[in-house]
Amino acid sequence: MKFGFVGTCMEYTKLKNINEYKSESINPMKFPDTVFEMYSVPIYETGHPEYLRGSDIGSNKVLVKKNDVLLCKINPRINRVWVVGDESEHQSIASSEWIVVRSTTYNPEFLAWYFRSPRFKKLMTSEVTGIGGSLTRAQPRAVAEYPVPVIPRKVQDDITLILNKVNSVILLRKKELQKLDYLIKARFVEMFGDPFGNPKGWKRVTFKEAGERLSDGPFGSNLKSEHYTDVGVRVIRLGNIGVGRFIDDDKSFISVEHYERLKKYTCKAGEIVIGTLGDPNLRACIVPEEVGFAINKADCVHFIPKGEILNNTFVCQYINCPETLFLAEGMIHGQTRSRVSSGQIAQMPIFVPPMRLQNEYAEFVHQVDKSKVAVKKALDEASLLFDSLMQQYFG
Repeated sequence: MKFGFVGTCMEYTKLKNINEYKSESINPMKFPDTVFEMYSVPIYETGHPEYLRGSDIGSNKVLVKKNDVLLCKINPRINRVWVVGDESEHQSIASSEWIVVRSTTYNPEFLAWYFRSPRFKKLMTSEVTGIGGSLTRAQPRAVAEYPVPVIPRKVQDDITLILNKVNSVILLRKKELQKLDYLIKARFVEMFGDPFGNPKGWKRVTFKEAGERLSDGPFGSNLKSEHYTDVGVRVIRLGNIGVGRFIDDDKSFISVEHYERLKKYTCKAGEIVIGTLGDPNLRACIVPEEVGFAINKADCVHFIPKGEILNNTFVCQYINCPETLFLAEGMIHGQTRSRVSSGQIAQMPIFVPPMRLQNEYAEFVHQVDKSKVAVKKALDEASLLFDSLMQQYFG
């Protein structure tokens, strides 16, 4: 279904002209035994409000009700938008960090989709106060002046239905990927046990003993901004290393000339790179075939295990087990948890099951990965359709 009139030529009104909300505050402490349905910024990512007694809520809140749309003032770049539901019979309240929008003439979910559109997100970040990041805030008076499309309610409902359907497909595909990732992890524990407890009693060796190579990449002083080019030899950065997957969003290259100087840091397709900084502190992935060969930057440890005792896929999953992080943390006494050095990794233990089992596990992962490719393709197609629809409807 297309809506040809949605775009730059359509009619708009100011948000304040459709907002019927009149602020009414409440001090929950005056009702210590009453349970409230609380919409707070910290709980937003769960997708559900929390339920608290008035005695546990330390400041005044605003009263809200079903179908109110909440726009977060804090760091509007994140674009938190929430529609108040009817999950319980308790009184709904919200923190003062939300701008509340209430309209009987608009579909609340339609407004929420509009508030999530690139057009509106750009407006929300255009007039903020504060230093930066989480300290920035959108100003309610400015937001009240922002445009809202004037569309018949029937068309709002139709647009909402379409966006909800496509978004449900996206969420379904994401859940499928999560289940496949869980399947890989569960199969590892089933076959080998957890790395920390080693319940099957496998022989342990250190990463140094198990590896043909374990080395950091060059530090920042070796690579300056002017050394990077649009094409050339690929550079693997920390942002490329996900938990069990290579993230190809951040592409960096250096010239062949600078590669000649740094080629001792070369890592090739099929080999392991380990991220040692950030959260999680330790994660690993395999360099994909499409990369071919690259150099790894500092905080990206390059590891080549001895092929006669360890399978790369097995090693990668071993590193990505949460229990392996416990092993790493246990060796970082008196140091920050934000970084693990290659020297500490070298001394970490890794168990060595029979190669037959490792290869069997690697084949299992290979088959699951093929399923993930199909799901990821479907996810990308749905995401592309969603973005196209958002552009069509909201500009």
